Order: sequence, then C-alpha cells, then structure tokens
Amino acid sequence: MVAVGVTFSARLLRLLRRVSIAYFHDLLVSLCFLYNHLIPRTIHLFSSSKGPTSDLTSIHIWTPLLHRRSKPSVVLIHGFGGDAKWQWRTQIGALSRSFNLYIPDLIFFGNSRSDSPNRSVRFQAQCIAQAMKQLGVKRYNVVGISYGGFVAYRMGSDVATEEVEKIVLLTSGVGMSEERMRELVQREGRDVRDILCPKNPEDLRLLVRRSMYRPPVWMPDFYLRDFIKAKYMDHRKERIELLEDLLKHGAGVSPLPVLSQETLLLWGDHDQVFPVDFGHDLHRHLGKISSLEIIKDAGHALQLEQPQQVNRHIRHFLLPPHHIK
Repeated sequence: MVAVGVTFSARLLRLLRRVSIAYFHDLLVSLCFLYNHLIPRTIHLFSSSKGPTSDLTSIHIWTPLLHRRSKPSVVLIHGFGGDAKWQWRTQIGALSRSFNLYIPDLIFFGNSRSDSPNRSVRFQAQCIAQAMKQLGVKRYNVVGISYGGFVAYRMGSDVATEEVEKIVLLTSGVGMSEERMRELVQREGRDVRDILCPKNPEDLRLLVRRSMYRPPVWMPDFYLRDFIKAKYMDHRKERIELLEDLLKHGAGVSPLPVLSQETLLLWGDHDQVFPVDFGHDLHRHLGKISSLEIIKDAGHALQLEQPQQVNRHIRHFLLPPHHIK
C-alpha cells in the first residue's frame, strides 16, 4: 500500500512538471476577478499635455463591469514583484463591494506595453492617469505598494493632483535618500536586478523570502521555473531598465514634495525590503495630512500576508464614516 502511494506521488510530480501550474493558477485568479465583476480591458493611450508621447502605449487594466456613482473609485497599483492580478488577488473580494476598482498593469508588466524609451516613475504615473482619463473617471483614490507607491506618489504630487482624492502607500521607500538607496543595494551583496527580475529558482526563492515574513515552506524548483517563464521573462530587459532608473532617480523629483492629499501609510513590522523606519521617516515628511499604521506579523508583501488587516485599514480610510459597515 505504501509502495502504491509513493508510486502515485512520483507520477503526480512528473505530471505537474509537464503541466504549467502557473498558467492554471493565473487562470483561477482571473476567474476570481471575473467573479467579483471585474473585466479586463486594454486602453490604447492618446497623447496629451500631461500624458505620454505619441509612442504606441497601451495599458491593460481590470475595470468594474458597471461603474456605480454611489461608490468611490480606487486605483490599485502593483509593485515590482509581479503583475496586477498576482499582487492584489487578496484585496478584490473585500474591496470590490465598497469601491469601483481599477487595477492596471504597469508598463512592461502583465499585458501593458509601450514603444517609448521613457523608463521613469513619472512616465508610469502619466500612463495610469491618462488611462483613467480615457475611461472617463474624473476623481479617484490611489493605492500603491512598493514601486507602485512611487507611481502613486507622483500621481498625487504633480501628474494627477486634481484627480487624486486620497492616497494609500503600502511599504514604499519613496522618501529615501540616494545614500539610503545605495545602502539597501549594497546590503544584498549581489546584483539586485537578478533578485527583482529572477531568471532561476534560487533568485525567485530569495525574492519570496525577502518579501514575506512567513514565506511558503515548499517552493519546488519546477514550480518556480514555471512561474519565472510565465511572469518574468517577457520584457525582462525593459524591466531592468525601469529598475535602473528607479535606483538612480527614485521618484524622479528632488526635493520630494509634500502631498496635498490625506495619506495613509501601511507598513509590515518585519519588512526586509524597506524597513519600518522608512515609514516613520515618510510620516514625518508628510506631516499632519498623513497617518501610519504598522501591520503585525507581516513583511514587505503585507497585502498577501495580512489581507484582512490591510483591507480593513483601506476601507476605513477611504470610505465616508456612514458607509463603513
């Protein structure tokens, strides 16, 4: 009986190696988005005085099946570690009941594309703002995590100041100095491009362990290779260029302006990417218009590790008091 079980397990593992688990996992996440009345759209951007140039640029974005005027609108902007679906999959169920959700892939992530040579954070912010304009959404809140927090900050500070109502920044080192940035890079003791744009299971495993306080115990090589093929190989060169621009220029504006919008900062107490003291520094920089909440037992990927706490803070901050249930 034991021999039969071992044989079955071996055959199952061989089968799993042949099948793209990442593809089926991605399909399940897409179905979850559809179940929550979100549909995928591709927005081909027009040039504008604030927006991108005439280069061919398209944003892939999940939008509400029906935009309800009674609900506030929220843009969720993902970070460098994956596309929109993978990073926000634990938020859509709770937040879609209260908000019109707009969840874009940043340029060169997921299915968003551009022929522009521009790799700046500001360009990413311009593209998202232009997509929202073309969708006809005039006022909205912005939630950004990590690299997406840099983009959200630029949207609020100068790219879409009039359109952005409130901002939520999750564990984003947007306010750090060039010296602090160099310290973080040197601390890794290796090329951070290999970690954030992994090509092999060892690098992706390190990225997961850096991002999570309690990473998965079982991360087999065949699954990680499959995930890399599905999520990290397309536009790898362009993503590295985005990363190099970020490491060199940060948010792309100095000194960092103080936002005019009310801002909520959410930070994992065990963040190994941007330690929690970065959150305190940004809170001091923003002053009275900001508040800082520390999420216990969470790392950099706090929205995945503690989704209930994160979702609750977002709802309480963005919803009018009489709408909170």
